[in-house]
Amino acid sequence: MNPISRYLTRPTALVATGLALLLGAVGCTTSHVGVSNDFDHAVNFRAYKTWSWYPRQSGDTQGGPAKGYESFVDQRIRAAVSADLANKGLTEAAPGQAPDVFIAYTARVENKQEVSPYYGGYPYGGYGYGYGGFGRGYGGVSQYKAGTVIIDIVDARRKELAWRGTGMAQLNQNNITQEEATRIVTGILETYPPTDNQVRR
Repeated sequence: MNPISRYLTRPTALVATGLALLLGAVGCTTSHVGVSNDFDHAVNFRAYKTWSWYPRQSGDTQGGPAKGYESFVDQRIRAAVSADLANKGLTEAAPGQAPDVFIAYTARVENKQEVSPYYGGYPYGGYGYGYGGFGRGYGGVSQYKAGTVIIDIVDARRKELAWRGTGMAQLNQNNITQEEATRIVTGILETYPPTDNQVRR
């Protein structure tokens, strides 16, 4: 038996190897943004040139009163959205000017659990088998915070939803920082506008 095989048959080695894989998997998720979107396939998104914030968005994203001011999360998301739309060539409508689209959003932070199938534990029973066929293993469970942002693009003339994007990412704390807001918003809006092939489906 070679040294690596002898190492992997030891219980302590199984735990160490499993923890290393688990921590590696968790570490990789901190920069990843899971994104999905849906849209009206009949819309010509290239016709949209100007935008404005949805005028009837009530309540801030942190559950505050939102009467005449914004929460820090609102400010961060709005800054990220404004910058990304500007990079796409869309212009925020001047006060009193009718925009082509309204932008609305929601955001929340939730407690999540991640179960790793790679964690090979001591032979205490459970599901699956440990590394090298040694005993039974079980999935390691880690707790983390997840931030979810939903961005809606509403046709201002028809007052109908044209596009919706959703993004979720692991956070480092209970709040959404500017860096995290930018990361999530950028990930969502990377899928806007839809490609020609998507629109024609």
